[in-house]
Amino acid sequence: FVLEVMGRHCGYLALVSALACGADWVFFPEMPPEDGWEDNMCQKLSENRADKKRLNIIIIAEGAIDCHNKAITPDYIKDLVVGRLGLDTRVTILGHVQRGGTPSAFDRILASRMGVEAVVALLEASADTPACVVSLVGNQAVRLPLMECVQMTQEVQKAMDEKKFDEAVRLRGRSFEHNLSTYRLLASRKADSELPNSSFNVAVLNVGAPAAGMNAAVRSAVRVGITEGHKMFAVNDGFEGFHKGQIKEIKWGDVGGWTGQGGSLLGTKRTLPGKHLDKIAEQMSIHNINALLVIGGFEAYMGLLELSSARDKYSEFCVPMVMIPATVSNNIPGSDLSIGSDTALNAITDTCDRIKQSASGTKRRVFIIETMGGYCGYLATVGGLAAGADAVYIFEEPFDIRDLQTNVEHLTHKMKTSIQRGLVLRNENCSENFTTDFIYQLYSEEGRGVFDCRKNILGHMQQGGAPSPFDRNFGTKVAAKAIQWISRMLNESYKGGNVFANSEESVCLLGMRRRAMVFQPLAHLQGETDFVHRIPKDQWWLKLRPVMKILAKYKIDYDVSESGQLEHVNQVRPKESDFSACI
Repeated sequence: FVLEVMGRHCGYLALVSALACGADWVFFPEMPPEDGWEDNMCQKLSENRADKKRLNIIIIAEGAIDCHNKAITPDYIKDLVVGRLGLDTRVTILGHVQRGGTPSAFDRILASRMGVEAVVALLEASADTPACVVSLVGNQAVRLPLMECVQMTQEVQKAMDEKKFDEAVRLRGRSFEHNLSTYRLLASRKADSELPNSSFNVAVLNVGAPAAGMNAAVRSAVRVGITEGHKMFAVNDGFEGFHKGQIKEIKWGDVGGWTGQGGSLLGTKRTLPGKHLDKIAEQMSIHNINALLVIGGFEAYMGLLELSSARDKYSEFCVPMVMIPATVSNNIPGSDLSIGSDTALNAITDTCDRIKQSASGTKRRVFIIETMGGYCGYLATVGGLAAGADAVYIFEEPFDIRDLQTNVEHLTHKMKTSIQRGLVLRNENCSENFTTDFIYQLYSEEGRGVFDCRKNILGHMQQGGAPSPFDRNFGTKVAAKAIQWISRMLNESYKGGNVFANSEESVCLLGMRRRAMVFQPLAHLQGETDFVHRIPKDQWWLKLRPVMKILAKYKIDYDVSESGQLEHVNQVRPKESDFSACI
């Protein structure tokens, strides 16, 4: 399949969609292919068919060119593939269908945060303040001078006109560079003779509940690991499969097509390793495992803490270990975002839209909806902001009967105007006594004669099906970064023919903190963790709750201390270091 996507002179859509779907080849204007690309592409397609891959995807940006500024069109690619390889080839030009549709949860939250930031920027501006662009770097709002942004965009085009394509990619920003380097790592397999000579074995396992994007992370880890020269092993069914010896080597072709698959193809269990430490150590010795990559939720976090605390007793655990947060609840300390939470938010937002639409044309109605998340109110709060909720009840913000009464009265007053629909979200563990049934009955009684109520418990449908593009790319890039960290740690800890790493820095969690991806020792994160309720003690998204209440027409104060500051474009990109890098 040959797909043409929009973008004109910017290849962002082509590059990121290629990364998200695991495309075999991508063309975009910032990095035209070198002479002889036709032969290279056809050779790669032939090799993929020889490896029994039945489907190939080639993505072309509408402004794609070769190194001589000649346009590359979908029809030219089709004729080339059919003429040289005789493969059945179809062309799809997506066109303006890419612009339409319902906005994703991510776009709604981004728009809400940018809108707030823009108003605050205007209120803080003086006569001397330059015009600015409100933007988001990582997970932090920033303000950039408008003219510097315009100049940067013009410099990209100038670099492309002068055929300085490496410079054009650099000017697009750190995120664009990372996307391109990650795609190159994953797209083409090197010959065995070209791989680094490494004797290390790296095991990958999923732990906890399934989360959309886990498979994309495993695929990325396996392929980057093989590119780094390691032998990769897959552990089925988490720590439970580990102690039973369900471990096998996993090759490049074994993870083909995993990017868009939901759930966990490796299998995942909530079992902690504590009761089976001796057997896990034995399996690590049998398979000579030199490093561990654990992808999962709070059980993965707890499991790695148990393994690291047992290092004094079992020398097999004295190896580099890294965890990637993957849970719909987004309740892992040390990371603002987790793989799978974006897909869950899309499922919640889409369901809330459908539920509200179900009452279209009927009398005034309020929907009480219960979300997942354990004691973490992330899904309820951010889902409520994306879906336009009137009230959201969570564990982190205690409430009493007076708060419930205030919310009911506020909603009743709104319903007496032109408002036809009300939406109330409740986190499943927000209160032991104020249950979903209680809140439903309270709203039904107090709203009698003004509106009627319906309740919905969304349940496991929130775990979503296929991962969202954000979760696919987030999982892909984070896993690639984790494997590169493992390679560096293995080289540093390899002495006398053995790997030995028992420092705190050798057991890390890779998470997004504000604008940077940071490797943080698990030992340092314990003080930030509420182990009883399985949540971080400090959660960034609580600062979004005032925005949600203001949009629901509550008169409350808004804290501007976290608002962005005016920066220069060249300062937005933090320097790469051993423990942090902008995603």
